[in-house]
Amino acid sequence: MKGVVFYASKYGSTAQCTKWIAETTGLPVFDIKGYISDLSNFDFFVLDNPIIYYKLLNRKWLRKHWSILENKPIILFTVSGAPAGEKLNDWIANSDLPNELISKMKHFALRGRQIPKELTLYDRIMLKIGGLKNPDPIARKEELYGFDYMDNLVLHLFCAL
Repeated sequence: MKGVVFYASKYGSTAQCTKWIAETTGLPVFDIKGYISDLSNFDFFVLDNPIIYYKLLNRKWLRKHWSILENKPIILFTVSGAPAGEKLNDWIANSDLPNELISKMKHFALRGRQIPKELTLYDRIMLKIGGLKNPDPIARKEELYGFDYMDNLVLHLFCAL
């Protein structure tokens, strides 16, 4: 079977995760922004995506290519601050994707890194607002001050693979 890894990354955690997936699996890797060839050449897909503003960053790409993806096995890695669970599942469900696509993907939740000083001004402001309103004390602290789970990410990634 011929597989491929497609990823989207905004600040680098997902790109690093994708690099580790490629090293572990030997699969070719493509950024969704730069790939223009025929997706139907692949038998299965590994999709590596950050969660940005409570949605999958590559949701438009997924909708665009749904007609090809719908009949292929899909492994979805998400990289965010949220651990696996209902909150993360809700974010994926609210990413405006076909329910058939969401239900067919095998999902692995990975936690990444957020360093506030590396974010755009807009993203820093939005996180501060979100953090001040967040009733969850752990999530509030992470939104306000950042987090780094990349060391744990390696362990979770290799357990998933």
